[in-house]
Amino acid sequence: MCCTPTYFLHLIDRAAELGVDMKDLPLRAGVFGAEPWTESMRRHIEDGSSIEAFDIFGLSEIIGPGVGCECRRHDGLHIFEDHFYPEIVDPDTGAPLPDGTEGELVLTTLSKQAMPMIRYRTHDITMILPGKCACGRSMRRIGRIGRRSDDMMIIRGVNVFPSQIETALLQNEGTLPHYQILLTRVQGLDQMEVQVEVTPQMFNDKVGALQELHAKLQNSLDRVLGIRVRVALVEAHSLERSEGKARRVIDRRTS
Repeated sequence: MCCTPTYFLHLIDRAAELGVDMKDLPLRAGVFGAEPWTESMRRHIEDGSSIEAFDIFGLSEIIGPGVGCECRRHDGLHIFEDHFYPEIVDPDTGAPLPDGTEGELVLTTLSKQAMPMIRYRTHDITMILPGKCACGRSMRRIGRIGRRSDDMMIIRGVNVFPSQIETALLQNEGTLPHYQILLTRVQGLDQMEVQVEVTPQMFNDKVGALQELHAKLQNSLDRVLGIRVRVALVEAHSLERSEGKARRVIDRRTS
């Protein structure tokens, strides 16, 4: 099957509500894209089902899904170079960057006739991985796309990406891969609140367990982001679900 990782997690939740264990279904592979997702998210998907999760990359301006995809080695996404020519450039200057250096992905279509794209800047941040994949394919690979240059939030002078928050949250046992980032402004200063769902067992446990988890999440976010943000633990299924791309950031700041 093919969908966004967020939507598949929603399906796992809905199946559980109906008494269906996704591990009992004859699904063996899933292809996920349309939004950045982390290795922690992959583990949640695979642990909650019987599938092997593959990352796919595409964009509607070029072709939609199908610009690149993981092989079973899960060591980067192979770009289909007979149709697309990839480059990595400095997001600020546009200067080309060598393999192994992170920057903005630029694509040129080689076989598209109706609307060819020449050096199209995707805003996706990645790198071309050096060397060949152990699978034997010779097509070049890009690293997992964890963020975009245009999804960066500037909070009190610090650059913050949603993928950083996801990584910090999901490395702690007891959290669920459902969270939202609420941005507000108080007396001229930007404020961020990270709302994260916790497992029913954790939420119904002793108060001390929740306090301990809250402290762990706070420390993880402090370490990854470099600024103090507010953490709010909420019950499972309390955050709004999306059937398309996840709406992670709610910006209530006023200019």
